[in-house]
Amino acid sequence: MLKRLNALPRDGRDALFLLVVICWVLLPQVPNLPWWCSLLAAGVLVWRGALAFGSRPLPGKWWLLGLLALTVGATLLTHRTLLGRDAGVTMIVVLLALKTLELRARRDAFVVFFLGFFTMLTNFFFSQSLLTAAAMLVALLGLLTALVNAHMPVGKPPLAQAARTAGMMALLGAPVMAVLFVLFPRFAPLWGIPGDAMSGRSGLSSSMQVGNLAKLALDESVAMRVKFEGEPPAQQDLYFRGPVLTAFDGREWRPLQPRLGSRISALGGPSGLQVSGAPVRYEVTLEPNNRPWIFTLDAAPRSPEVPAMQTGMTSELQWIGNRPVTDLLRYSAESYTSFRHGPANFAAVLPDYRELPPGFNPRTLQLATELMRASTAPPSDKLALVQAAMNRLRTGGYTYTLEPGVYGEQTADEFWFDRKEGFCEHIASAFVVLMRGMDIPARIVTGYQGGERNTVDGFWTLRQSDAHAWAEVWLAGRGWVRVDPTTAVAPSRTGSFLRLQPPRGVIATAFGAVTPGLATSLRAAWEAVNNGWNQWVLNYTQSKQLNLLKDIGIESPSWEDLLNVLIALVVGVALCGAAWTMWERTQHDPWLRLLARARKRLLRAGMELPAASPPRQIAAAVTARFGAGTQALADWLLRLEAQRYARSPHTALAALQREFRQLPWPT
Repeated sequence: MLKRLNALPRDGRDALFLLVVICWVLLPQVPNLPWWCSLLAAGVLVWRGALAFGSRPLPGKWWLLGLLALTVGATLLTHRTLLGRDAGVTMIVVLLALKTLELRARRDAFVVFFLGFFTMLTNFFFSQSLLTAAAMLVALLGLLTALVNAHMPVGKPPLAQAARTAGMMALLGAPVMAVLFVLFPRFAPLWGIPGDAMSGRSGLSSSMQVGNLAKLALDESVAMRVKFEGEPPAQQDLYFRGPVLTAFDGREWRPLQPRLGSRISALGGPSGLQVSGAPVRYEVTLEPNNRPWIFTLDAAPRSPEVPAMQTGMTSELQWIGNRPVTDLLRYSAESYTSFRHGPANFAAVLPDYRELPPGFNPRTLQLATELMRASTAPPSDKLALVQAAMNRLRTGGYTYTLEPGVYGEQTADEFWFDRKEGFCEHIASAFVVLMRGMDIPARIVTGYQGGERNTVDGFWTLRQSDAHAWAEVWLAGRGWVRVDPTTAVAPSRTGSFLRLQPPRGVIATAFGAVTPGLATSLRAAWEAVNNGWNQWVLNYTQSKQLNLLKDIGIESPSWEDLLNVLIALVVGVALCGAAWTMWERTQHDPWLRLLARARKRLLRAGMELPAASPPRQIAAAVTARFGAGTQALADWLLRLEAQRYARSPHTALAALQREFRQLPWPT
């Protein structure tokens, strides 16, 4: 195979290398493209590679026109348009592949190069992760290598030589890239992320269906990172609030429909919210989730400092932005882990928090009646009933599991009496149904609980597997009180770093057995690197640019100031480059420059001399042509030679330079 590749003509070898680079550029796009697009692009590239390897002619224009028409039709059928991000990326990928079938001249190669550069950038429409950036850096070097190789002279220059030149070009361009990254004004993104699909994976949704999943797959992807100022709260207090679910139809929990005044301005605060104790200040780096939710530690009475977004709090203490979070978002917040919230009397509690759908979970309602009859506390003491339900969870043989099986219609009945196992949504749902059966106002709160501290950078990492559901009940004199029924079944879920883990494969099990701490350390290091990428690259916003201008003394900076600083820097660098060029010219050999000046003066007199003529040869030629009248010039040339080559020159170069202006030059 290697002999066959070495025997190929240069056009075939260069085409194969370019095809490999294009495959590398397109590979990350495969999950984002329609299946037919990936198959068509792969088929065209394989076809083109076979033609190059076999030195066979390229197809005619009718093939290309037919494939182009097929592409346009399939794109319209798939996306219903030729405009927009998804349709545009589909078209550019296929056009890049089809253009390789026209690689006949250097002009065609240049079109492929620049289509490749543009297609490389489209990868960032879907992901701006560190891995994507590293892959595209390799793609950039590959395309630059192919571009340099196309400009090299005839023959078969080694690709390593072109790669070295491309690497040097990238290094020289890196400072320019860094300056533009820091100072070029940043504007709002043109594209967001597509809608997420959370079915079958741990994480958050705007509703919660109970019992329709037989198995929960833990999603270990990062949901957000938190940096606390000072000592963080205890592990069991790390509840980050998300959607509050109240309406229940027997199978699905949903938020209440918006009511007049249910969403309030960020300048105010929810009725009845009282906080106490020392505040907890922290900074959140939230991953894109295509939701408007702004997660805060329970409870945050003041609006988080979210850049370029308006926020408001619902009457259920959830902070919501005025647009979905489609890019990495960093914001600061202040919370109090000790708080009270809710109306003061039972009559003011909305009936929605006590409603249950008719015909569902009759055995749970019967259990509620039995618990109320068995209670020795006065009827107004609802706390005793809550404690009785929690005690039943602790002592009734209930388990916390990732594989509870598929539940039927009577989800609460099955949990309390039949299966006695489930994950947090089963436990919280069954608990709230039981509370409402005892006429205790209750609701489900979803969010994230816990997390783990990264020992490398000090950030707390919360994953999608840390998504959690707990309950809140209304108690007289106390308002809404958090009750986490999962802690009664599995105290380690919230009291420590322990989490349920899905079964690991053979390789992962063996690796963990041999090096139990290495995998954890490597993961922490990699996530710290990713967090640094998020904090310093992806989250480098216009506000940070303006803060940079404040640090250099501009009191009220704007994007015009950014442009002015950028222009001033470019002009300054250009002047420095010009000064460097002038200085470098003065560093060239002054003796050679003086000899060149002498040769130039003689050329004006009509005496053309070879560029390599030494001073002695020039002196002899001057004497032979112009006679004894140029003896002073000939002597000067001989002294110039002696100044360079004599062991002990008698004349300094500076003196010869002064004499040069006074010599009788022939005309």
